[in-house]
Amino acid sequence: MNPRPATVRRRPTWRPSTSRPRPVPCRLPDGLRGTLVRNGPNPRVPDPKEHWFVGDGMLHAFTIADGQVHYRNRWVRTERWLAKGAPPAENNGSANTNVIHHAGRVLALEEAHLPIAMDLATLGTLGSTDFDGGLHDRFTAHPKTDPYTGELLFFGYGSPEALSSGMNFGAISKDGRVTRFERFEAPYASMVHDFAVSSGHVLFPIMPLTASRERAEAGRPPFAWEPQYGTRVGLMPRGGSTADLVWWSGPACYVFHVMNAWDFDGSVFADVMQYDTPPLFPLPDGSRASEAPATARLVRWQFDLADPQREFRQTLLNEIPGEFPRIDERRAGLPYRHGWFAGHALGANGEPRMYASVVHIDHATAQRDIYTFDVPDHVSEPVFVPRAPDAEEGDGWLLATVWRGATNCSDLVIFDARHVATGPVCIASLPHRVPDGFHGNWFAADPAVYGERA
Repeated sequence: MNPRPATVRRRPTWRPSTSRPRPVPCRLPDGLRGTLVRNGPNPRVPDPKEHWFVGDGMLHAFTIADGQVHYRNRWVRTERWLAKGAPPAENNGSANTNVIHHAGRVLALEEAHLPIAMDLATLGTLGSTDFDGGLHDRFTAHPKTDPYTGELLFFGYGSPEALSSGMNFGAISKDGRVTRFERFEAPYASMVHDFAVSSGHVLFPIMPLTASRERAEAGRPPFAWEPQYGTRVGLMPRGGSTADLVWWSGPACYVFHVMNAWDFDGSVFADVMQYDTPPLFPLPDGSRASEAPATARLVRWQFDLADPQREFRQTLLNEIPGEFPRIDERRAGLPYRHGWFAGHALGANGEPRMYASVVHIDHATAQRDIYTFDVPDHVSEPVFVPRAPDAEEGDGWLLATVWRGATNCSDLVIFDARHVATGPVCIASLPHRVPDGFHGNWFAADPAVYGERA
């Protein structure tokens, strides 16, 4: 049985709220204090010809404190947004994919431009940042934070020339200094949305969703599926440089998101949400890449460092399709037990229901721990928050937003992260919808409480 929904006080986007928030009828978890911030595309000037991936970034903040929930949303004021639909003189991107914190800065990210700094309290836009001149051109939406050193590792593709095989890699120290920035060439030009980092290696997956300036200039798809290229993954020692990259081979596939990577017993492992054929992208001639719906499943890649053939192995871990994998970030780059993602389900007549479930994977038991929402609701990426700095892995809460199809409104849902199937422990309801988005993160009121590194 679901708990009674909580009431959320919506803060206006144009000024801070001075009114008292309403009390929350359901009991919020003790000690859960901070803000869940989500990012996603929400075009200010809708254009039916544009792919929804390029819509203007909008942040959605749910602040939890003293038994109350506040909500605020604001567009990221990019140069494009400020131009109100007209082509801007300069373009610092859409900032519509992810939002992270590093070195005391809140950063809205996408993968074709520099980060845009934001103010957490107001969601005000502070502007693009290159970390004192250390960053150049493209910066991933999925940088990785080392849980021990606080170092932020990043990459960029199509760098410095768009749709090229050029890439970059670098690191930003815990205190915000760019300590390395290197360029290298991939085996071919492709869309590289995410990468993987273990304690000892960095992995760059190059998959045959190829990029082509020639196609784009001819009016054909700039990104297209060409499986004949196969998959190549570059392994680089963390202590080395891009000159030490070794390229491994595997079957054609596509991965938007990595769950985690780690080193063990002479091998490097990476758990990924793998598609046989990427969704939403065509063949080079513009025709459909596949007639079947494209779905991702959790697959484990293994790189046996003693293999002279440099061919990695793939093992399917779970049949449940889904996307947006997350872990307890204290285990990032390390062997881990618990993972979560937004799962698909089947309707009463066998039709697919996209993002209908929250799925918890326990690698130690292989048990299924799933909560499925009512038709036609769908859920966002689930974000894990540990109960305390020294809590066991996976002991904490899972936060997500859910669109309720019956009312066209959205809820914030909070789960016990290791007991997802029992349903939300608290639901906070909004009087409107939160648009479909991509990624988000938790910003603790006291970073020390959750082991966060400002």
